[in-house]
Amino acid sequence: MTKLTPIESEFATTEEAAAYDAWFKAEVEASMADPRPGVPHDQVMAELRAIIDAKKARRD
Repeated sequence: MTKLTPIESEFATTEEAAAYDAWFKAEVEASMADPRPGVPHDQVMAELRAIIDAKKARRD
């Protein structure tokens, strides 16, 4: 087990970093294999803006 410093990595050990890399690669591969159509960036941003605006309105 090799310890890492915060300057080198956000993980405490190389094993944690490797486990995260494996998980992340699996997530990306699953996403790339998903047959559903993608959602356009503008649509996602509009939906998020509506969520943010609604939350702000509830605070006021």
